[in-house]
This record gives sequence, structure tokens and C-alpha cells, in this order.
Amino acid sequence: MQNPAQQLTPSIDPILLQTNMTQAMLLWQRFVARLLGNAMNKPANEGGQGDNSFAEAIAKWGVNLLLHPTAVMQANMDLFSSQTKLWQHTTTRALGLGHLSPGVPDITDKRFKHPAWQEHQFTEVLLQSYLNMSTYWRTLAQTAGGLSEQDAKKAEFFINSMIDALAPNNYSHTNPQVWQTIVETNGANLVKGMENLLDDFQDGQLRIRMTDMKAFELGRDIATTPGKVVFKNELLELIQYTPTTAKVRQRPVLILPPWINKYYILDLREKNSFVKWAVDQGNTVFMISWVNPDSQHRDLNFEDYMQAAISAMDAVEAATGERDLNVIGYCLGGTLTAATLAYLKAKGDDRVKSATFFTTLLDFAEPGEIEVFLSEAQVGSLEKRMEKDGYLDGKDMGAAFNMLRSNDLIWSFFVNLYLLGNDPMPFDLLYWNSDSTRMPAAMHSFYLRNMYLNNCLSQPDCITLSDTPINLGKIDTPAYFVSTHDDHIAPWRGTYKGAKLFSGPVRFVLGQSGHIAGIVNPAAANKYGHWVNEELCDNADDWLFAANKVDLSWWHDWNSWVAKFSETEVDARIPGAGKLEILGDAPGTYVRQKV
Repeated sequence: MQNPAQQLTPSIDPILLQTNMTQAMLLWQRFVARLLGNAMNKPANEGGQGDNSFAEAIAKWGVNLLLHPTAVMQANMDLFSSQTKLWQHTTTRALGLGHLSPGVPDITDKRFKHPAWQEHQFTEVLLQSYLNMSTYWRTLAQTAGGLSEQDAKKAEFFINSMIDALAPNNYSHTNPQVWQTIVETNGANLVKGMENLLDDFQDGQLRIRMTDMKAFELGRDIATTPGKVVFKNELLELIQYTPTTAKVRQRPVLILPPWINKYYILDLREKNSFVKWAVDQGNTVFMISWVNPDSQHRDLNFEDYMQAAISAMDAVEAATGERDLNVIGYCLGGTLTAATLAYLKAKGDDRVKSATFFTTLLDFAEPGEIEVFLSEAQVGSLEKRMEKDGYLDGKDMGAAFNMLRSNDLIWSFFVNLYLLGNDPMPFDLLYWNSDSTRMPAAMHSFYLRNMYLNNCLSQPDCITLSDTPINLGKIDTPAYFVSTHDDHIAPWRGTYKGAKLFSGPVRFVLGQSGHIAGIVNPAAANKYGHWVNEELCDNADDWLFAANKVDLSWWHDWNSWVAKFSETEVDARIPGAGKLEILGDAPGTYVRQKV
């Protein structure tokens, strides 16, 4: 019996198709006019001197290829061979002799998983030719002997970005899925796609919507764990969460999230909220919600954030009556946590009894893929751009991170929104990712130069904060480091180096997946496992080789570890019952500030 879906043959309405194609073209012309108008009205000197480091790296790479004729010749021969097999395969198929066809590689790239790519010989040839050319250019991109490491990485990144941008699925006339959708909708998808494009082009820039930004509301759908704001200053609001157990661990937990993004990555929805889960384990949990800075915050520096974190610790003591506490730092928040611990150690302050670090770099010798955007010239150019407003727009930083995963975070949405004409799907994680924050100019400049460019934090007394030299080697606070295997923002081998800087006991755990999914890995789901090794080996790879795999979320392991530093239980603490008055409901006001 025939599948009912196969009985539905799309019916093309020539008049409707022509009408939609004309409307789509008019919308495209409107977009181009807006784009050109913005370019003409933009001041010639806006943003200062641009960064030419990628162009220079490509030029050096091109000249360098002349010094490697053997490698170039081999790449040419490999391309000729793969293309010859493809044409032989195509010819034998066209003659009905497919069983005699030479093999071509199976297509595993998820960009081309739609069945429409396999239905036509033309698209098969187009796709396989693209994949062959991609292999060719990636091979040449790696022919970098004689270049500096930085130029080689920049050239390779640029070439890979171009390869991704030129993929046939990114263009309506070479994407059979788009052709099929045009037939099914009589071209309505192109009209909707152009409307989406115009909607996303605001203030002279294209901001691709990854999700439906109207589908969520803070405090209603996400950031919903009950709590109260109990402290506030210029830089932060402090949230104390409402207990769910009659007894709680005596030592409270203070979380320092990164201020690159908003705190609620750890409190998305109840089913994947680390905050909610930690409260349910009997912890009194406090969360810092950083301000979304603007021009008035331009002179705030890294040490201002450190002092704000210390003020939050003081507030936790006022709220609970407990001076001792356990702290958690995530990413940049972890970098701040380590610097703060070193500062407190120098001051003889031992209130922090344990410290947990989520995907945190302390030794920036291996900073990950973001390194391609970090050179003296690029940082200098960025500083000039920040001079006008006094901050870095969070969307600019988000765009840079998206470029590191352009197929997943740019082109897939481009195709879905503008070619297929679909509406963005509601997704809590992507909503958070799009809810960006600004970065104060002084702080961001300090951070890029002292951490990424000069790797000062890993060196004793190389950084001075509040007139105090910082030495991570003197930190003897018990520490728990959790990193993730596929993290491209804080590579785990780099975070491992940072874990070895401390002088106290350290437990290192490696989770599966990446920077976000590997951390937001609910204990109830146990989607990703983790590796554990009780010994902190000299080398990260040796550590992993000897590690044991556990098919559970690392949340379980952390809970057992942190419980050792707060064995005594007390009656549950209700926000507002201590010395601090309630200033408002969670999630507070700072988190609602938009860019």
C-alpha cells in the first residue's frame, strides 16, 4: 500500500508562484537599499583604524605556499583523483551501470542530511565537488611551515570560514531542499525569508535570530527558581534562593557567574537548573547577578569586580550569620574567583573553605579557538572601538564566538530563516545566548591584555589588584575543577594546567560535551558522563589515559565532594530572616537590562 505522504504531490500555482517570487525580489531590493544607505551614511572614521591581521596572514600564507611546491602538487593530484572518481561514478550512473561505479565517500556532513540532496545527480555532483574542494583547500591551509603560529592559525581560520560560507546549502539556487520548499509553498518561503531578513537587519547590522525572543520571559519561563534579592550595589545584585528542605548545610554556597553573559545559564528551567538542584540538595545558595554596564561604567576594572565579589561574601555572612562559605565560579567568574582567593590569601582572609571552578582558564597559554581574534593589533583595534561608548557591545562579542562555530551558529540559522522561510524555534539555551551583556572598556582591556595576551595570572606577582600582588600558587583552598572534553572556549587541557597552579588539594573532573551542555547536564537526565582520576598527573593526557569513565552527570560527584566541606546541618534559612532586607523578587532588575 502506498504511503499517504507519497500520494500528496505538490500542486504548483503558476500565478501564485510568480506573485511570490516578485514580492520576494522587491523585499530583497528593499534590503539592499537599506544596506547601501547605511553604508553611505556611516562616518568614514567610525570605529577607528580597522584590523588587517587576517588579510596580512592570508598574504603571508599565499607567499609561503611557493616554498612548498611538493605539498601543493600532492594536494592537486589528490583533488584530480577524487574528481575523476566522481565523474566516473556520475557517468556510470547515467548509463544505468551504477553497480560498476567507483566508490565515492559517504556523506556524513549533517548540513546535507536532507533526502533532497540524494535525489538528483546534479546535486550529488555539486555536493561531492564541494566536499572535494573543501578537502583540497583545508589541506593547503594546513601547509603552513615557515609561518608564525599565530599567522598560521589566522590563515587556516579564514580559509575554513570561506569554505563554510561557500557551501552549496547556503544559497537558494544550489540547495535542493529550498527548491523543494519553493514548490511546496509556491514561493511563499522566499517571501517569508526576505521578511525575516528585513526584521533582523536593525541599526545597520544583521542580527540573526537564533530563537523566538518572545517565547520566554524572565521569572516566568526561565530563571524561575524562587528567591529574593537581598543585596545590591553598583556592580551586582545578590539573590538568596528559597530553601526546599527543612535542614540545610551550615556553609552557604555563593556562585560567581561570568559577566560576559547573564547568570541564568545556571537557572534556565526547573528541569535543567543547577541552582534549583543545588537548593534541593540542602544548600543555601546565593547567586551574583552582574549589572549590564553602559557608558557610566567605562572605568570599572577587574579589581572593581573582585571587590564587588568580596562585598557579596560579606553580604552572605550578614544574611546567614556564617562567615565561612563555599564558592563556585563559572568561566570568567572562575577566573575572578581564583584572583579573589589569591587576594584573600594575601590578606590573611580564610573564609572560603572550598572553591569550585566550571570550565575556567587560569593559565591562558592554550586559550582555544578564540586565539585567532587575540593579537596586539586586534586588541588595540578593539580598544579604539570601545573609546566612544566606554564598553564593548555584547552582540559584537557574541558574533565573534559564533564565527568559531559558523556552520552551527550562523549558516544553519541563515538557511532556516532566510531561505526556507521558517520562524525561529523557542529554545531556552539559545534565548540565553542571545540575551547578551556589555563589557566595561577598562575591565575588558585589562582582561584581554593581562590574561590572554600576557598570561599574567599564571605567573606569581605578575598582576596587582587593589595594591596587592596576586599569586595563585599560594592558594591552598580545596578546589574542584570541572571541565568539558569538547570545550572550544576553555579547552580542557588548558584548564588542567590552571588546576595545577594551586598548592592545596585539587579534584579534577572532565565532563563530556562542550562549554555549556557539559556543565548544564542535569543529574536527573545524566545525558553526559564524566571521567575521574584521583591523581592529578603532570600531563593532562596522562590524566585522561588513567581516568575512569562514569556514566552519570558530574553533578553527583560534585555534590559528594562539596558535602565534605559542610557536614553540619542547621535550620533552613529564609531570605530576609537575617540582617539583610528583601529588595525584591528573583531574578532581580539587573538581569532584565537589555543591550
